[in-house]
Amino acid sequence: MPIVTISRQYGSGGSEVAERVANALGWHLYDNDMVNEVARRLGISTEEVSAREERVPSLPERIATAMALGVPEVMPTVADLSSEPSEERIVEVTKRIIEEAVQAGPAVLVGRGAQCMLAARADALHVFCYAPAEVLASYVISNFGASPAEAHRIVAEKNHQREQYVKRYWKRNWRDLSNYHLCVNTAWLGLDGAAELVVQLARERFG
Repeated sequence: MPIVTISRQYGSGGSEVAERVANALGWHLYDNDMVNEVARRLGISTEEVSAREERVPSLPERIATAMALGVPEVMPTVADLSSEPSEERIVEVTKRIIEEAVQAGPAVLVGRGAQCMLAARADALHVFCYAPAEVLASYVISNFGASPAEAHRIVAEKNHQREQYVKRYWKRNWRDLSNYHLCVNTAWLGLDGAAELVVQLARERFG
């Protein structure tokens, strides 16, 4: 089944591009739906999944987990710990959903390391959406009312988390261009232009 993966810098509009691509091709989109499904399977809220996905645990969180596993008499039991929505459990469930999406395809998958998981597939097109730093920051300013300095910090932090997520769970460099078949500047092309380019390539590649 043909698959398009859309990786994206925070603020680049990659999710919007993915939605346009899915609509144009008539394929299923896995973005917010994936968050909802992970939440359903883990029995937690979508807000909790959104806050924890595509990130790595902080040092204090990793220390707390290690202590919990090593000193069960003073920390939560392993059974209790396994019921908590750790990043590792979210990643595990996300991988299963990606596997199911590939079997059900065709589909457009947004982020979550799909470009790494499906790197060896000949029927996958991997896309990276990016934009200049000022454009990424303007997204945060417009949508969240942040100051310019705060917006740049948020963008840097979000993209660092995505980079570390791919490095930790997929052993790859998120920014390595060899992960992708197509890199699109959404500020230059616009969201519609970027989507049209991806759709054109997908149709040429997969028919």
